[in-house]
Amino acid sequence: MDQPKTIKLSKLLSYILRHGAAKHKLTMRPDGYVVLSDILALAKFKTYTGEDIEHVVKTNDKQRFKLTEIDSVWMIRANQGHSIKNVNQDELLERIGTPESIVIHGTSLNNWQQIKTQGLSRMNRLHIHFAIGLPGESGVISGMRATSQVYIYIDMEKAMHDGIVFYRSSNNVILTEGQNGVLLVKYFKQVVDCQGKSLL
Repeated sequence: MDQPKTIKLSKLLSYILRHGAAKHKLTMRPDGYVVLSDILALAKFKTYTGEDIEHVVKTNDKQRFKLTEIDSVWMIRANQGHSIKNVNQDELLERIGTPESIVIHGTSLNNWQQIKTQGLSRMNRLHIHFAIGLPGESGVISGMRATSQVYIYIDMEKAMHDGIVFYRSSNNVILTEGQNGVLLVKYFKQVVDCQGKSLL
């Protein structure tokens, strides 16, 4: 499958599995899985095969999806990034008991202007997303855009001490709902721009 077709299919899967399952009358299990054949039956997927989807799952650099066989039925899910409310995060994600030493949220300089006063918001998603390092570092698969201009380092230990719950997705993204959808500035350990200049 060529690169443009792979990217288009990846974007379609992201939309369906993170946000649009109900709109397309797909049944999503509490752990986020949808029957693969149900997706392939949608008009948007008429030019794709199960092999095409398997190719996207295997080659996606951020490991956004998981494909598995459950009771002889092939199923697929997005590993994180959902706005669908009926997904049970305890079934989809691993709850973290010990704080990570490095947890970073990447953003733009423009967004930082609001974040520095209001904190990080999950916006229309279920969680705020974090990486366990900077893009390109060992073990960092996903969690922030490579184009991020500002890196917000989180004091995860302090946040967990205050009762904030963190999760890990299967592609090693750290996630939290924060408190009422927001992680306050008091949990920011350090904030730097992409040149290393302190912004906090």
